[in-house]
Amino acid sequence: MRLLQHRVALLSVWVPMAIAVTACNQPPAAPPAAPAAAAATAPASTMTPAQRGELLIYGGGCHDCHTPMKAGPNGAEPDMTKMLSGHPESITITAPFKPVGPWFVATNATNTAWSGPWGVSFAANLTPDKETGLGMSERNFVIAIKSGAHLGTARPILPPMPWQMYSHLPEDDLKAMYAYLQTIPALKNQVPAPIPPLGK
Repeated sequence: MRLLQHRVALLSVWVPMAIAVTACNQPPAAPPAAPAAAAATAPASTMTPAQRGELLIYGGGCHDCHTPMKAGPNGAEPDMTKMLSGHPESITITAPFKPVGPWFVATNATNTAWSGPWGVSFAANLTPDKETGLGMSERNFVIAIKSGAHLGTARPILPPMPWQMYSHLPEDDLKAMYAYLQTIPALKNQVPAPIPPLGK
């Protein structure tokens, strides 16, 4: 009887220890399944062309040059009262900047006029103003971005306009950008013609 009690006492100590050791040697449990991703708030398929165009205009950095910059509390910021109206006609530039030292390209304070080996280029007015704005059809807009021809038919588009990068966009995206540009406020602002390089 005493031997049986001794064995029961040993089992009562060793069985829980064996269970604990076995549990420690098991592979870790699989992590819980991740929650399902939230559905996009506005799938591209439900956007109008103009809504998609707005995203492309903002994401493509068009405001960086075509919306004049102004001084803000944290430095230069886009002046959205002149949204996409291009180089202000009130700022006159008469000659290219002459490069000094290692400097190759220069821009003005509004970031709408650029001077380099090509001369001086001015950011175009992209608003739908009939006299001074985006004076081209949707077809010519697409041709201009795809081919680098100003207005789709004229001189080459000058730096820093990155038409070479935008030319890889599908035509539907370029048409969407054009559709959006037709919806923004029309701002009368006559952008000057480019200035040729020094000595030409």
